[in-house]
Amino acid sequence: MSRLWIGFSSYTVIGIANTVIHWQLFFVLRAALDLSQAVSNFLAFCVAASFSFFVNATFTFGVSASLGRYLLFMLCLGSLSLVVGWMGDYWRLPGLATVAVFSLSSLLCGFLLSKYLVFRRPES
Repeated sequence: MSRLWIGFSSYTVIGIANTVIHWQLFFVLRAALDLSQAVSNFLAFCVAASFSFFVNATFTFGVSASLGRYLLFMLCLGSLSLVVGWMGDYWRLPGLATVAVFSLSSLLCGFLLSKYLVFRRPES
């Protein structure tokens, strides 16, 4: 297996739990509070990503979670969640399409971001 993909299976399993949290909260925010897709996607992302950040730090990458790492992770993927949600609003896409596009794009982008930037171990 290529070194690039080491840890991807663990990241994916945690990502499934993250996705369940994200999707449920997204649809509750849309239906119960009538929030836009951009706001619903971002708020749902913040809750789900906070869970997966700490679990991935410990189990996937074996590094300590820090405020700096957390803020970098949230800033990068939070921006992606806002953009995808805004596109869903702009193009009047169904909410299911918005969360599906975000979930797939954040899986790959989030893994690469986490592996090479957020949870990167210092060179010895």
